[in-house]
Amino acid sequence: MEPAAINRPDPETVTISGYEVDRRYGPDTVQTTHPDDVSQPHPRIGEPGQYPFTRGIHEGMYRTRLWTMRQFAGFGSADDTNRRFKYLLENARGTKANTGLSTAFDLPTLMGRDSDDPLSAGEVGRCGVAIDTIEDMERLYADIPLDKVTVSQTINGPAAVIWAMYLAMARRKGFSWDHLGGTLQNDILKEFHSQNEFIYPPEASVKLVVDTIEHQMNHVPRWNSVSVSGYHIREAGSTAVQELAFTLRDGMEYVEASMRRGLDVDDFAPRLSFFFNAHNEFFEEICKIRAARRIWATAMRERFGAKSERSWWMRTHVQTAGCSLTEQQPLNNIVRVAYQAMAGVLGGCQSLHTDSMDETLGLPTETAVRVALRTQQILAHETGVHRTVDPLGGSWYVEALTDRMEADATEIINEIDNMGGVVSGINKGYFRRAIADASYRFGQEMDAGDRIVVGMNAYHDGSEDQQVEILQIPHQVEVDQCDRLDAFKKNRDHDLVQKQLDVLRADARNGANTMPALVEASDAGATMGEMVQALADVFGRYSGGPEW
Repeated sequence: MEPAAINRPDPETVTISGYEVDRRYGPDTVQTTHPDDVSQPHPRIGEPGQYPFTRGIHEGMYRTRLWTMRQFAGFGSADDTNRRFKYLLENARGTKANTGLSTAFDLPTLMGRDSDDPLSAGEVGRCGVAIDTIEDMERLYADIPLDKVTVSQTINGPAAVIWAMYLAMARRKGFSWDHLGGTLQNDILKEFHSQNEFIYPPEASVKLVVDTIEHQMNHVPRWNSVSVSGYHIREAGSTAVQELAFTLRDGMEYVEASMRRGLDVDDFAPRLSFFFNAHNEFFEEICKIRAARRIWATAMRERFGAKSERSWWMRTHVQTAGCSLTEQQPLNNIVRVAYQAMAGVLGGCQSLHTDSMDETLGLPTETAVRVALRTQQILAHETGVHRTVDPLGGSWYVEALTDRMEADATEIINEIDNMGGVVSGINKGYFRRAIADASYRFGQEMDAGDRIVVGMNAYHDGSEDQQVEILQIPHQVEVDQCDRLDAFKKNRDHDLVQKQLDVLRADARNGANTMPALVEASDAGATMGEMVQALADVFGRYSGGPEW
């Protein structure tokens, strides 16, 4: 006899996050109009471009300006990735959308290790681009107008080091920092929750984030100093509401740390940005972004006392869900990505990345990358989603789900506050346990067939073995990169490098902002790994909390 299905969801009625959905929604479900004037929207919904920005941060949204199509690229050498950047820019010509670049770094770079480090062996250039020196940075962005194209850098533990290298490179090439636009992911807290790509202890890691916030505020006005990332929290297995709550509370932690340093919230908050996942549960993903804007606007105004409307804005990048892609029947991923992208747009994102269909098999090929970009262009130019602002606003279901996600996320944020904040929660293992529990539950639902994933646990038709082209990274990439690094080290001023590294250590030890010393060390020829180690000499390296 089969055991009773206890706590197993009905996929027809329960969302991925566990929300039971009513058969119908109507005016009795949620109030969408103003209590005193039914011709006006309810204050919690508001108008587009007005507080609390549920319907979007801009009055005209995509009718005035399309979202930025920011495709992610990085593999092999700096030269390889530079060619892919130029390919993406060329294929975006003629669109009304702004096109930005997003840089993926390889695992050694993400962990703050040079390509010749013994621990880097076998990983150089595999899952992103290898960057060791300012010369690599020059080759990475060669012939790209950095004053016209915005650049996003997906880097966390060594974010301050990589950004300093970028700024030093731009200065060498004659670009004023005033004209540089881009985003530094730089959200180290989510690494402790989900990805493990941390280097220093949490407290020191947050200090370095504040260094970049302060440096941006004073010297690089068009740059987004932090992209607070829920994306990787969701990829690790969280629910949508956990992603929402953990991400926003991480952002609040950076605000608190910056204010403790004496920074005025209205001087730095307008350049904070956010990064969310767009998963398969269509309406949940739309409502998550709408709720996020409302929670953030309220927190910035009421919790932190921000006076500027720009400080209340949540500007967000969305990427389709890598964890939703399947190795089986990979062409199905094109369809998944299209729906996820539409959810991001209907939620009101400012920029969007669409995953390539082959990313579960390897690095994306040019063909797969082109299809991913064309998906955005079809969405922008053929579906009509840009013609009106927040087209789902006022839907009883959408507003009810937005309210519920806001309420549940706020409850989690309060729980984190009560345990002493994010760093305290990290030390207690709170975030990892919560994500692990959610991931385990979803896995059980898939194994039981309660959650259908087409081509994976249902609808097998013999096409699972369908072959697609896979981009291979030859070992010679690693050999060449190490040879370039060796030649670079031989040709630099060793004494000057050591002098600048000593300055960096002293600034870190004295609690000074490390960014100026990092820029000068980069320009002097210090490698990324040497600068990371200089900071580690002061802060130490972190291997995980006691509860892990």
